[in-house]
Amino acid sequence: MISSEVRDRIVETADELYNARGFQAVGMDELRAAARVSLKRCYQEFPSKSAIVLAVLEHRHRAWTEGLDALVRTADTPRGRLLAIFDYLARWFCEDSFRGCGFINSFAELGAVSPEVADYARKHKESFQHYVGDLAEAAGAPSYLAPQLSILAEGAQATAAIAGSPEAAGQARRAAEVLIDTALREGVSGAA
Repeated sequence: MISSEVRDRIVETADELYNARGFQAVGMDELRAAARVSLKRCYQEFPSKSAIVLAVLEHRHRAWTEGLDALVRTADTPRGRLLAIFDYLARWFCEDSFRGCGFINSFAELGAVSPEVADYARKHKESFQHYVGDLAEAAGAPSYLAPQLSILAEGAQATAAIAGSPEAAGQARRAAEVLIDTALREGVSGAA
């Protein structure tokens, strides 16, 4: 089996295990067994558990950005694209595997002992804020809207994970509608 196939299988298996049980609860031996590779092969692909965690975060970042952008692109209007963020959250929160944001979870679990994990989690959150900023700018909204929507989305993720209910997405979407409409009115009156 070629290295990329083994590597992908290890990352996907680690992602499932870490999501279900946490990063620290899953040892290398358990990961190796679940991925059906030898411990030696696991370490050939990843020199440390930290390297696997970072690969899992990269995998999650890619899945998040591609999935979110695919849904956002289906919206017909700039306002609709902003609201599609919350539609994406609603779909995600209904998945059986949803356990909250993997970046928040990794930061909470490992951020104090792994600067690399903390940095990656920060970079992921920054990229989301920039993405929302680009959508808000395209809508003609004032610059304050993007951080507000980002915080609303982050809060919905934490609330849905803790409550074990997808309702936070709908509540956040309704709050986002108010914020967006207010900002767009201010953007139009400020441009006049």
